[in-house]
Amino acid sequence: MGAQKSIHAGNAKIDFNVDFTHKLCAALMFHPLRDAGVGSPLSLVIGSLCVKHPNLFGKSEKLDVLWDKGLCDSNILVTYRKPRPEWLPQHALVLQHSISPEIGIHGLPVDNFSRTGSGGVNLYRLSTGVELSEPASSNWSSKTSVKFEHVRPVNDDGRSISRDLQGFPITCSLQIEQGIPILSKWLIFNRFKFAASKGIRLGPAFFLTSLTGGSIVGDIAPYQAFSIGGPGSVRGYGEGGVGCGRSCLIASSELTVPLSPILEGAIFLDGGSDLGSGRLVPGNPSLRHGKPGSGVGFGYGLRFKSHLGHLQVDYAINAFNQRTVYFGFSNLAR
Repeated sequence: MGAQKSIHAGNAKIDFNVDFTHKLCAALMFHPLRDAGVGSPLSLVIGSLCVKHPNLFGKSEKLDVLWDKGLCDSNILVTYRKPRPEWLPQHALVLQHSISPEIGIHGLPVDNFSRTGSGGVNLYRLSTGVELSEPASSNWSSKTSVKFEHVRPVNDDGRSISRDLQGFPITCSLQIEQGIPILSKWLIFNRFKFAASKGIRLGPAFFLTSLTGGSIVGDIAPYQAFSIGGPGSVRGYGEGGVGCGRSCLIASSELTVPLSPILEGAIFLDGGSDLGSGRLVPGNPSLRHGKPGSGVGFGYGLRFKSHLGHLQVDYAINAFNQRTVYFGFSNLAR
């Protein structure tokens, strides 16, 4: 069910965009990540609500409210922008509240690591901050943000917890976005990430290889570790199914061949490792959940391009010979 409506408030037009879908067949198609809320009429409803007010206080102040609801997660984002002259940096105040299952680190791998189920740990996040953008007249395009965030682990019933289902501690943190603590008892860490990619044209085919990785120095909560496995990492595994660690290295290679003007075929090979750093994550969740720490996935897929967007279908096989199909769609069509 979708609806879009405009309401005139004075000289301002407020836009509402609602898109809710009730998953009537979800019980047959989707393995629940948790049991809480199964009896609720809203438990199988997913969708989004977007409200835009272009003139909040009569001086062209813009207020955007976005609410996304999934089967087991929700996110509310509120953004307020006060107009400034074009030659000055633009400011935006941002408030965000979200709750989602933390399956990358505390999730339980099932079906030979091809899927990840809930481990009963969810992350409650509340953040507020300021975003600064370069003025429209500038030749530069950059954005700087300072964010204060409170992260609290909760169970499936929404109660605060300090230990996971196996009794190991779950550290919560309250810190600046950069990981600089305000009080000495709060966590401080430095996270380093890198990404490199190279594409080569081989006649009508295109070969793309990429290498990503990173490392963390300092005190971290388990959920801040690098999660390895999943469609954006090592295909053939569930999210975090390969492992998690203070360091990681992920490599991916993909060869695409045009089959028609709008269809491409692809073969790919992914690999990832925690570089032996899984044991350095507090509570050692990777070892307790039996994750291998390194893994390889390979397979093939199709890429369909149209004026509506790009559809991607991948068939992946992991090192345990478990097969998984991934679907993805993006509206990046030109």
